[in-house]
Order: sequence, then C-alpha cells, then structure tokens
Amino acid sequence: MEPIFTERLTLREFNLTDADDILALLTTPDFIRNIGDRGVKDLESAHTYLKDGPIKSYREHGFGLWRIGLAEDDRFIGTCGLILRDTLPAVDIGYALLPTFYGQGFAIEAARACMATRLDFGLEQVIAIVAEDNLPSQRLLEKLGMQFSGRIPFGEPAENVRLYKLISD
Repeated sequence: MEPIFTERLTLREFNLTDADDILALLTTPDFIRNIGDRGVKDLESAHTYLKDGPIKSYREHGFGLWRIGLAEDDRFIGTCGLILRDTLPAVDIGYALLPTFYGQGFAIEAARACMATRLDFGLEQVIAIVAEDNLPSQRLLEKLGMQFSGRIPFGEPAENVRLYKLISD
C-alpha cells in the first residue's frame, strides 16, 4: 500500500525497522489496559509481533495496522488501521497513540484516513470494539460516524466490550 498523507500525519506499512517504536507503544500502561498485553517485552518479541501481525496482514489482506508518523519529521506517534480478526464478525478499526500525543486530534485524523481506504479493499462494513470504561475511544468512534450496537465477548479470558458498527450506504 502507498503511504497515506493527511495534513499532519503520514501513515505507512510497518516494517521490521519499526521494532523499537512498536515496543515503546505496546508496553505503555494505557495500551496494556485498553487493548491488551501482546507479549511484546523486547526487540525480539517486537519483531515477531510485526512479522506475525501487521506484515502478515498486508500480505494476506492488503491492509492492516499502519505506522503513524508526524508529517513534519516522521516521528513515530502510534498506529491505526483495519484489522481482520477470526474472532470478530467484520473488519475492525484499531488505533493507539503514545501518551505524549493524546488530546491533539491525531487519533481521529488517522482513523478518518484509514476509514477512507476501506472501500479500496472492498470493505463496506467496519466495526470497532472498545472497553466499557474507555470513554475517549467511544467518543472517537462516534465522531467517525459509528454507532453503538451492543456488547460482545472478546479476548482471553473473554470480557464484554462495546461493539460499534459503520455500514456504508
């Protein structure tokens, strides 16, 4: 996939040279609390995560989680993208930022850019899941035009999460 450019961001596919960045993101307390512990504890496990997650998804589906960098200097700030999970009924949108970049509108800017690509991949229905107490993410999903659709079990062990849906016209 070609990089996506927005006013302030560049989104591109991850590669193995991004292991330091993904390690920093996936080990933040907020990521672990709101998204889950992905078992990434060092550079080796960060490489494995990238190979078996985003990079594999690009190869199999053409899309996945993309690296978000600031347009001005490509400094890593987080990830956003479309994810096909065996455990969900449709492709979902996911995003996470390093805490330094919260509250500046970067997550919604990246999420809108990702959602704009969905039809390129033939994805009419997109969903999102979010923890019950993650109010900032719930507000972001509503700004994307997604609607709360109920609760579903997700994860190991399974916990109920809020399900949001966007279905194109």
